[in-house]
Amino acid sequence: MVEDPSAPRPPRAPGGTLRRGHLRVDTDGAVAVLTIDRPAKRNSMTHAMWAALPEVLAGPAGDPAVRVLVVTGAGASFCAGADIADLLGGPDPEDPMAALRRDNLAAQAALRDFPKPTIAMVRGHCIGGGVELATCCDLRITDPTGVFGITPAKVGIVYTPESTTALLDLVGPGMTKYLLFSGELVDAPTALRTGLVDRLVPAEDLEDDVHRLAAVLASRSALSQRATKEVVTALGAGRDAQAEAGRWYRETIAAGELAEGVAAFADRRPPRFPWRG
Repeated sequence: MVEDPSAPRPPRAPGGTLRRGHLRVDTDGAVAVLTIDRPAKRNSMTHAMWAALPEVLAGPAGDPAVRVLVVTGAGASFCAGADIADLLGGPDPEDPMAALRRDNLAAQAALRDFPKPTIAMVRGHCIGGGVELATCCDLRITDPTGVFGITPAKVGIVYTPESTTALLDLVGPGMTKYLLFSGELVDAPTALRTGLVDRLVPAEDLEDDVHRLAAVLASRSALSQRATKEVVTALGAGRDAQAEAGRWYRETIAAGELAEGVAAFADRRPPRFPWRG
């Protein structure tokens, strides 16, 4: 059952932790970590979890202290996909997945449109909806235990255009068709070779590597990063990316970002970029 959106929300727990069912956000300085916390089910996403995700993401998205979001799973898996028990749970026999599909797409959009850099930290199973979540992130880093697959052909589901486009942008048409036609799983080296992930690191280094990268991203200009996200999106959508870039360039001057970056370079010191979005 989907959680009632009008129900009272749990308060932020001590230590910068916010819980909503099986979703948890831990904030430490400039980095927020969203953990899918259902390890007994390999972090499979229930309908309620998809429905809750946009609101969960709204917290770190609106927090000016948060500069980077890491998305991961509790335990040995990233996310084994949508909970299959929910696939036929809708009231319309002609389209029992209508509500689930709506909330799944809304969750993907919330993660894809997150205004700050996002990193998927993948270990173990990253299947179906797990791949959807990972491909909505800006960057994907895995260790050798990562196993990837998209299984709609195994259960008679049509993959949505939104999810197909995200996959196509990363791996191209041939690999997209292979993954969707076959539903077969691919290992971490194959995921790296085909562009499904950006980095493959030793298992013992995964968390340190991701958090090192997150710290680097947090030290850079948030305005430049926001501009990059919007220009890349505009290019992919065939919009006027030149206008988007021009608007953000003018903002770098108005906000003092460019002046601070140049001054810091000249003074040989870390920049203290003023823009917080």
